[in-house]
Amino acid sequence: MNKVIGYARISSGTGTQILDPQVEKLKESGCDQIFSETISTRKTEKERPELMKCLSSLRKGDTLKLCTLSRLGRTQTEVIQRLNDLQAEGINVITLDGLVNLEALGKFAPVLIGLLTGLNQVEREQISERVQMSVNYRRENNLSLGGRPKTSAKKEKLVYRLRDEGESYRGIREQTGLGLATIRRIIADRDALLVQSEQVEVLNK
Repeated sequence: MNKVIGYARISSGTGTQILDPQVEKLKESGCDQIFSETISTRKTEKERPELMKCLSSLRKGDTLKLCTLSRLGRTQTEVIQRLNDLQAEGINVITLDGLVNLEALGKFAPVLIGLLTGLNQVEREQISERVQMSVNYRRENNLSLGGRPKTSAKKEKLVYRLRDEGESYRGIREQTGLGLATIRRIIADRDALLVQSEQVEVLNK
C-alpha cells in the first residue's frame, strides 16, 4: 500500500519560526507519517537526520508532502535536483501551497522540472547581471558601493517566518503590506547569503 509521507523543517537560531503550523497542515492533508526537525539551513542533507529518514522511507508510488518546495533543500538548485531525483524514482511530490503535484502532472512532470531548472538558471544570471550593473554604475559615478536600502529587520523576519510556514507570496504580501518583488528579493537575498557562507566554509576547510 502506497504511503503519504510529510516533511516539515524550520531553521534553528532565528527565534521567529514555529514548527507546529507546518506539522498541522501536513496532518490535515492526510499524511500517514510526518518527519520534522528544527535545524540550521547551513547543514548539509546528511546532517539533517529527519530528512534522511524521510527520504529513506519513500518507495515507488509513495507521496511526499511539504508545505513548500523550499523544505527540500538549502538552495533552488538543490531543491530542483532533489525534485528531479524523486520524480525519476516514481515518487509523487505535492506542495501544500499548490505549486507542485507531480502525480497530477503525469507525463508533463519532467517538463515542469525542466522549466524550474531553466528559470533557476535565468534568475541566477539576471541577479548576477543586476549586481554587476549596479557596481559599475556606482563606480562610474563615484557613489558608495553599499547595497540598496533594506526593509526593516522586523518585516524581513516576518517574511521568513511566513514563508517557512508554507505561506504563498501573495499571502505574505497581504499580511506584510510589502510588494511581491520585495518579498522575492528578501527571500532570494537570504538564499544567496547562505550559498556564499557555504562557499566560504568550503574554501576554509
